[in-house]
Amino acid sequence: MKKYYHIAVAALFLTSAVSCKKYLAKTPEDAYQVTALDYLKTGTDYQTMAVSVYTPLQWLNQVVPVGDIASDNAVAGGESASDVLDLQQIDDYSLTPVNGTLSNIWQFAYEGVNRANYLTQYKAANPAGQSVNFAGKDALYGEVYFLRAFYYFTLAKMFGDVPLFTDKRLDISATGQIKRSPKAAVYLTIESDLNAAIGVLPTSQTGAAGRATKYAAQALLGKVYLYQGKYDSAATVLQSVIAANAYTLVPDFKSIFLLAGENGPESVFEIQYSSVGAASYGVQPAEQGPGNYQVQQCGVRGLTASSPLMPYASGYSTNLPTQDLNNAYSPGDQRKAATCLDIDAYSAANPSWGIKYLVAPYKNTGLYSQKYQPYIGQDGSSGAFQLNYPNNYRTIRYSDVLLMAAEALNKSTAPNDVLAQTYLNQVRRRAFQVNDASHDVTATGSSLYLAIINERRLEFGMEGERFFDLVRTGQAASVIPGFKVGKNEVFPIPSTEVTGAGLTQNAGY
Repeated sequence: MKKYYHIAVAALFLTSAVSCKKYLAKTPEDAYQVTALDYLKTGTDYQTMAVSVYTPLQWLNQVVPVGDIASDNAVAGGESASDVLDLQQIDDYSLTPVNGTLSNIWQFAYEGVNRANYLTQYKAANPAGQSVNFAGKDALYGEVYFLRAFYYFTLAKMFGDVPLFTDKRLDISATGQIKRSPKAAVYLTIESDLNAAIGVLPTSQTGAAGRATKYAAQALLGKVYLYQGKYDSAATVLQSVIAANAYTLVPDFKSIFLLAGENGPESVFEIQYSSVGAASYGVQPAEQGPGNYQVQQCGVRGLTASSPLMPYASGYSTNLPTQDLNNAYSPGDQRKAATCLDIDAYSAANPSWGIKYLVAPYKNTGLYSQKYQPYIGQDGSSGAFQLNYPNNYRTIRYSDVLLMAAEALNKSTAPNDVLAQTYLNQVRRRAFQVNDASHDVTATGSSLYLAIINERRLEFGMEGERFFDLVRTGQAASVIPGFKVGKNEVFPIPSTEVTGAGLTQNAGY
């Protein structure tokens, strides 16, 4: 059974064995029990455990739909008002501290923090007090620092002030002792971890895809600076990624989100998924295997076809793009079709395929998330519900680096709007697949800033960025119905953490 860490640590009951004679005293190993003293004896042990620090990234897949459903980009959808109730509450702004999706995000992010902390706790010496040195150890710890920063960034942008601990993993002694730290302090720790990672990570990784690099750490640091309004610092670190010439924009936007496009020339950091080890419907997200089950959520409910040419599999019809997002794209923008799937138009364009589907899911918009549509034959499970799709999350793309740099340059102490326009227009020229200036933005100042933020919506629609962009730029209340200033900038702390660990609740919840 897997265990996931809450701040409210469950009580641990110890049973004592019957009294034994001294000469029969046993060690835990005699009962074939693995203890901390058995860990981290070799470099391979450290490397294996570092891989485990990546695993909770896969479980955080619901951060992406939340980032769009909580905004003007998407609605929860589903079969009825009671279907995926957690997402319905987020969509309607009726959410309470009792929300399974938010609780999972909190829980899984802290699981990642705990795993990272376990390794940093034993960096100098293992649990037995022995120093273990091996080639690449510093770089390996760069990955651990990057991952811990990623988990804390997820927590800070979702919940604001959160418990902060980095010296060791949480254990029973911390029950009731951990308090929330100011978000500013959490961000400083994230910055420290990322700067440490930048100092030791390589610019590229060999072997398994998805491992953090120096450029990924710099890009994430740039985003962390932007969230705090530290524009000068953001501009500096993001321009260093651009100057490296390590990434290029992929001409065919839609291809980025196909399996063949994973870990491509535009990928700065991707969360890796696999269809191997699938589980069945009804288990917890972290127990469904290493697949991206959010992909199943995006699929069209009841979708079938008589033709083998039909590429899409059926799904749950949740996380539906809005017509507002669909209409935001200008004619000729290839990102529209790559972001919003109009199933009626798709069926009409292929009349001989015999496509059938349920046309009226709850809050039906007629649109589905094209970027993460489930494809037939790509999952690893059997039965009616296919929960393990191998679609990676393109967590940081090069276009994100360009647009973040453009924003930072526009808002810097000494703005450079010419260079900001250059970065913005690189993204726009790819969007329209032209090499002329017919779609270039020439605005400056505040008008350029708004153009950059709007471009982020078009570029990253249905990738989970929109809500957080609206909040950090102060636009949420004017765009999102039901959004309350002073409350909805963050989500509620899960009730189990408030009652079990004595944490304070966010205002308004």
